[in-house]
Amino acid sequence: MLHQVRRIVTTNDANGKSGVMIDAAADNIITVLTELWITGAGRVNHTDGIDHGALSTQLEPPKGGTLFRYFQIAPESATAHLPLAEREQLARDWFAGMNGGHLQPDTSRHPAMHQSSTTDYIILLSGEITLVLDKEERTLKPFDVVVQRGTNHAWVNRGTQDALLMAVLVDDGTGG
Repeated sequence: MLHQVRRIVTTNDANGKSGVMIDAAADNIITVLTELWITGAGRVNHTDGIDHGALSTQLEPPKGGTLFRYFQIAPESATAHLPLAEREQLARDWFAGMNGGHLQPDTSRHPAMHQSSTTDYIILLSGEITLVLDKEERTLKPFDVVVQRGTNHAWVNRGTQDALLMAVLVDDGTGG
């Protein structure tokens, strides 16, 4: 079960006075992604009254935009008993569910490998997660940070509890 995230979003009123626009659990969930906020390219309107977290529909931010999300990765042991072909199909279905099937150019190292035209700022909040790259991998502990710069990668949970992560994705101007 996905861990709920309380989201407090501020705004300015017509007189320029600050206040709270949203104080509730984030409820736009795409597979394991809890979408917190999204921006497009160009100027941002901080008084539009729109829940931009509800606008996100895919793994990538819009072209020239950003995406702030929380995500949760279950232990890989949950599917380790399945034949490789079934695990590969599960990964394809998972990415398709995030409108990100086109982001899997090379899954030879791991079925969840993917690559987007973004710079991602990721922090592990709890659990343990392994960042798998084409040539190497690194295991993260809580509060470790990754700056993922448009590389082919996968997040693999080889631990026993769900890994909880926060991320900000910034489009490089060519994706989305």
